[in-house]
Amino acid sequence: MSSVHLSFYTEHSFSNLIDTLKSEKHEDRKYFSPAKLQDPRYDELPLSIRVLLEAAIRKCDDFYVRKEDVETILDWRRQQGSAEVPFSPARLLLQDFTGIPAMVDLAAMRDAVARQGGDPSQVNPKCPTDLIVDHALQIDFGKCAIQNAPNPGGGDSQATPVKSTPAKPRGCGPQRSCSKGACNDPPSTSAPAAAVQIENTPLLCPFHLQPVFEPEIALKNQEKELIRNRERLQFFKWCSQAFKNVNVVPPDISAVHQVNLEYLCQAVQEHEDFVYPDSVVGTDSHTTMVNGLGILGWGVGGIESEAVMLGQPVTLTLPKVVGCKLLGSVNVLATSIDIVLGITKHLRQAGISGKFVEFFGPGVSQLSAPDRTTIANMCPEYNATVSFFPVDDVTLKHFKQKLELVEAYLKAVKLFRSYQDLGEDPHYSEVIEIDLSSIVPHVSGPKRSQDRVEVSNMKKDFLNCLNEKVGFKGFHIPVEKQTTLMPFLHGSREYQLTHGSVVLAALISCTNNCNPSVMLAAGLLAKKAVGAGLSVRPYIQTSLAPGSGMVTHYLSASGVLPYFSQLGFEVVGYGCATCVGNTSPLPEAVVNAIKQGDLVACGVLSGSRHFEGRLCDCVRANYLASPPLVVAYAIAGTVSIDFETEPLGTKPVGKEVYLRDVWPSREEVHPFGENLEASEAELFPWDPKSTYIRCPPFFNKLTKELCEPQPMENAHALLFLGDMVTTDHISPAGSIARVSAAAKYLQSKRLTPREFNSYGARRGNDAVMTRGTFASIKLQNRFVGKAGPKTLHVPSGQIMDVFDAAERYQRDGIPLIILAGKKYGSGNSRDWAAKGPYLLGVRAVIAESFEKLHKNHLVAMGIAPLQFLPGQSADSLELSGKEKFSLCIPKDLSPGQEITVKTSTGKTFQVIASFENAVDMVFYKHGGILKFVARNALP
Repeated sequence: MSSVHLSFYTEHSFSNLIDTLKSEKHEDRKYFSPAKLQDPRYDELPLSIRVLLEAAIRKCDDFYVRKEDVETILDWRRQQGSAEVPFSPARLLLQDFTGIPAMVDLAAMRDAVARQGGDPSQVNPKCPTDLIVDHALQIDFGKCAIQNAPNPGGGDSQATPVKSTPAKPRGCGPQRSCSKGACNDPPSTSAPAAAVQIENTPLLCPFHLQPVFEPEIALKNQEKELIRNRERLQFFKWCSQAFKNVNVVPPDISAVHQVNLEYLCQAVQEHEDFVYPDSVVGTDSHTTMVNGLGILGWGVGGIESEAVMLGQPVTLTLPKVVGCKLLGSVNVLATSIDIVLGITKHLRQAGISGKFVEFFGPGVSQLSAPDRTTIANMCPEYNATVSFFPVDDVTLKHFKQKLELVEAYLKAVKLFRSYQDLGEDPHYSEVIEIDLSSIVPHVSGPKRSQDRVEVSNMKKDFLNCLNEKVGFKGFHIPVEKQTTLMPFLHGSREYQLTHGSVVLAALISCTNNCNPSVMLAAGLLAKKAVGAGLSVRPYIQTSLAPGSGMVTHYLSASGVLPYFSQLGFEVVGYGCATCVGNTSPLPEAVVNAIKQGDLVACGVLSGSRHFEGRLCDCVRANYLASPPLVVAYAIAGTVSIDFETEPLGTKPVGKEVYLRDVWPSREEVHPFGENLEASEAELFPWDPKSTYIRCPPFFNKLTKELCEPQPMENAHALLFLGDMVTTDHISPAGSIARVSAAAKYLQSKRLTPREFNSYGARRGNDAVMTRGTFASIKLQNRFVGKAGPKTLHVPSGQIMDVFDAAERYQRDGIPLIILAGKKYGSGNSRDWAAKGPYLLGVRAVIAESFEKLHKNHLVAMGIAPLQFLPGQSADSLELSGKEKFSLCIPKDLSPGQEITVKTSTGKTFQVIASFENAVDMVFYKHGGILKFVARNALP
């Protein structure tokens, strides 16, 4: 059964709430008016909860959404934190790293439905879906070196060498949808199908065969990107033709966060003659940015997104809502990033995991729309579901179309507010006050974003990190080795590296740093630095990855782009690169110096993620910083510097230049203010030779009948893990190591290491992704005793790759579990952090605690999340992990039920079935959400 169509509202359960929005400037619109409930509880609801209520009213069909759900949300003050409610977002957002496996699963689901006698054409997204191809970019070309990588991953032969091309305006601009052939100009019918540069001609967009003009380095990176990802682009093109309700935005247009903010966000959506609040869920953790514009949204896994695409609402516990009251004035030296990190620190300490945060108070009015989206982006860092800024006059300035309609509708349903009017303040679960004037500049690192360091204390803190034992901050470098200097040659000149030397500096304008003010501040700092005769050492790998062409436009229009270039920050392309590990190798001499001196070299980036080893395996310390500080540390060449007392550098005449001499004031910043061939068949024609797109085995054993949960007998532990195992440790990401299990597989397909590409590019191939699961070089497995992607195959006593051990266990018919400590699955939402273990044969994870979102993903894949009893752990139970485990899973399993675990050594202990609700149980009993959805599509 599908949700009710808007045209059938005469039969709707709440048809009595339909009202008309009249206007002289636009046609009349209909909407559901909660005010017609005449219930005083509505005015007390936080505005974010009002969005949930409106969606429940509008989508009520007495199947997915019931009248009881509407009453539950309306009764929020009593039901918060306990009741389960559905939420049907207005749209779905996918990026290609997580979007391609979601679409591959849908294509495989069509095959499964067809095999069972169903109609595969009925497997379509029922929720409007935007798929942005933004994670394909790799930095093959930069200022330090040109990586001459051949065409990776099969397909046609290598491209013609790129010719020097002057920078020109972009010829293939962003579109609302590029999937149906919608293009400003019709594509040429005589142009070649491959995205190969022909001598003296510009690069062609593979979707439109229209020229893409960019600075030379960006042009070269784009050429490599479009060639190496040809198979993936063909699959996306097939999706846009075969599936209804899918829009595809091609590569090199913009990062997904920017596309969402600049083009997709509407504040108010329209369908037929109805209007309703814009809302979204997406397979990207930064989806939460849109809450800064009053658009309710958050990140979900690829598994959950497939359910949303097929018309099912997201189920969540009716959240508690923490009111965050902003007071005071912004410190003149603090950037929006400082405000973000300051608020993040306060909220992390408040313990608001799983809650909504809603901002109010007079301080909110001081924040621009970009400020708010930057703050909203960070809510996953303090484990809130969303950080919501209700729409006000400031927000309206962000939207340029139908402002009268937007304002009239939002006021009619009381989703518009004035932050100065205290009488509009709703009731909150609790209130936290933050004084904006108390926030000072910080960076985060060297390993975790929650470890904030005041810039004024940076040098002292880094030295402490060298002394501390290896852990979340420490590197444990002996005192006598902390002054080690390693000379090396770069070009024809000798340089020296030491602990704290910056070797990678990345300016990234997305997520935290999409705010124009901080990028312009960085540009003005670069301009002043160049004017003072300062420079960046040539061995430092610098890059500038604008989140979109819009960023390049305002940097160019403000005149700062040439100064970035003079410091080595060249535009490398549009998309996620350094943050996801898609960066070119450091110069060999730099790498050798770091390794020979066992140096703690540093990376500084204005991105959003910096786990140890993620950017580059030889760069151990990585700091998140605002864009101007990235430029400053790149010029200084070290993070071990006190900007107050030590100069950035020296002018040619010998005068010292300090950071305060080149730091721009707020007053200075403010004024700047489809011709790929693709099958049209209903079923995707899988190519058995493809190393990019492969039909996954999730549906191989799909039956019409539902099988009850079965006890798990004599299971082995695949891994024995400790605390804080992140999804980065679990899920494949970044480059594919030459000695990895995934590399062996690709080599068996006759690919060379230079053709491996990244895990992200091969997310559509389960054979690669399964082999890359738990392949992190930083994985701490207690079976092995040292970091690396290895484990113990207990029956043989051999140490081997995790995949090889799992394969041997599966071949012998042995079920698998994982033993873990606290906060298993922390970090970004990654569907392969659940899909990978499932395909490895893992059927249960026993941990001391779970990250909520990742736990949901485990359930959605049919993996049981089991929790040790309070106060118990693998250590307290004296488990070695080498035992055989038998789990007594009852057929009538329910959330919170205790399960008995027996070991081969005679120990018996209880664990808690950490399911949250009845929907979790349905998914688990079906073997995961994919099989649940597929069964519902069968006749």
